[in-house]
Amino acid sequence: MTTYQGSCHCGRVAFEADGEITQVLQCNCTICRRRGHLLWFVPKAQFRLKTPDEHASTYRFNTMKIAHRFCPVCGCGPYAEATDQKGNPTAAVNVRCVDNVDLASLKVIEYDGLHA
Repeated sequence: MTTYQGSCHCGRVAFEADGEITQVLQCNCTICRRRGHLLWFVPKAQFRLKTPDEHASTYRFNTMKIAHRFCPVCGCGPYAEATDQKGNPTAAVNVRCVDNVDLASLKVIEYDGLHA
């Protein structure tokens, strides 16, 4: 299992996550489309902040179930927190904020979050 390092643009919000990034979800909901997120989902136990939690701000909308975490300094949104369909705590990592990932090599799964 690989440990990936990532952060917002300015580094105020930094994290690491364990697993293998082989595919990502590209959602067309209003926030993901505007921010250009490519999401990799990992169990929350495999995701660790390397900076204090209070360095990230939280934005919730619509059903309020997803905590979209972002840096209040640079505005970058490196991850979100929610629960999966089985109720397990999950992190949705924006792989555009992960170091040394070849985005062109990843399988992209389109998700219609706009109409979900």
